[in-house]
Amino acid sequence: MDDQDKIPFTAHLEELRKRLIICFAAVGIGFVLSYGFKEKLFQILTRPLIGVMQTGDKLIFTGLPEAFFTYLKVAFLFGIILAAPVLFYQFWMFVAPGLYDKEKRLMLPIVFLSTVFFVGGAFFGYFIVFPYGFKFFLGFASEIIRPLPSMREYLSFASKLLLAFGLVFELPLIITFLAKLGMVSVSFLKKNRKYALLLFFVGAAILTPPDVVTQIMMALPLMVLYEISIVGARIFGKKKPAEDDNNEVFNREKSKEDKGNHE
Repeated sequence: MDDQDKIPFTAHLEELRKRLIICFAAVGIGFVLSYGFKEKLFQILTRPLIGVMQTGDKLIFTGLPEAFFTYLKVAFLFGIILAAPVLFYQFWMFVAPGLYDKEKRLMLPIVFLSTVFFVGGAFFGYFIVFPYGFKFFLGFASEIIRPLPSMREYLSFASKLLLAFGLVFELPLIITFLAKLGMVSVSFLKKNRKYALLLFFVGAAILTPPDVVTQIMMALPLMVLYEISIVGARIFGKKKPAEDDNNEVFNREKSKEDKGNHE
């Protein structure tokens, strides 16, 4: 971005305010649309749990307004999911003024891929993690212990995981974008792999409910996504100038020559 294209800090705040208003409006519209199907959406959301529960077991609610507020939260959750394309568009457009023109052309593909990765992460949590995770937790039931999951607790647990998996699946896209800008390199990603793995487990502990099983089930996909990010950085990352490549080859050959003379 050229100096003449720079805008003052107050203009950035005004731009942020406008985009936040658009995001809230998009989520509000998604909420209204989702509320009309709240019972059906909640039924779909609970299907992985119902599928591993014993015959006759059902979810319960322990407070009079619990079911009402649970349906409100269900509509809000799916409102966020419906508004995801708008949210990602507003985020990347807020970042765009700080980029060069050739980099701005990547915005629309990135918005599309951001939505795809987010939905893909949510689907991974719903179809892969939920069935195995719920089966594991319900396995502690016995003749004297009967699970009675409530609507509120299940929704809180499921919504956190869905949103968390949707967000962490953005990792390959973000790292590849940073590599395209030249901010990270393949060698940097490989060199810091062990630190990234540590951060994955710490991040999984923060994003997921406080149990080891869901933390591991999030950290493992993150490890795979990180390796995919390295591949993406190698393919789409910013290439070194030819002069730098020649200098690197010259220095490597000179090092070999000096080592041979020393021997």
